[in-house]
Amino acid sequence: MPADPPIEPRDWIREIPDFPKPGIVFKDITPMLGNSRVFRAVIDRLAEAFVGRSIDTVAAAEARGFIFGAPLALALGAGFVPIRKPGKLPYATLALEYKLEYGTDRLEMHNDAIGPGRRVLLLDDVLATGGTMCACRDLVQQAGAEVVACAFVLELSFLKGRERLGPGEVFSLITY
Repeated sequence: MPADPPIEPRDWIREIPDFPKPGIVFKDITPMLGNSRVFRAVIDRLAEAFVGRSIDTVAAAEARGFIFGAPLALALGAGFVPIRKPGKLPYATLALEYKLEYGTDRLEMHNDAIGPGRRVLLLDDVLATGGTMCACRDLVQQAGAEVVACAFVLELSFLKGRERLGPGEVFSLITY
């Protein structure tokens, strides 16, 4: 029986023109999630980039980051921490307010989720302008943890989010 052909995750991203507004071509990841072989390949390739790096925790941004963050944490033998919008976590939280192009937003995580000295891999589905990931990084550092890297399933390089994240390691599985 012949082996299955190699999976190219980029082939499983659907482009939707003029969503959410005219002129934007939205990169839709749901087709890659709908195929278990493709989804597993994405998690495996993310894990390959960080295996052996002594990652204690994978922390992911709400909400699509959770989809990839939890299975990646399992693949790396690490814990998982959700970073959420305000009012979504039931216990005491650390919070960080950050600026957006059109105002401010806020992220929270449980105050005991990540302790000082922990090695954290931050993850989100898409790197666009970098604002959310910068806030996640700052929140994790506020807890006293070390950010090992920021990782993404896909990066929209023309929005220059990587530059905003500064000198730390940034890994993207797919770049447009």
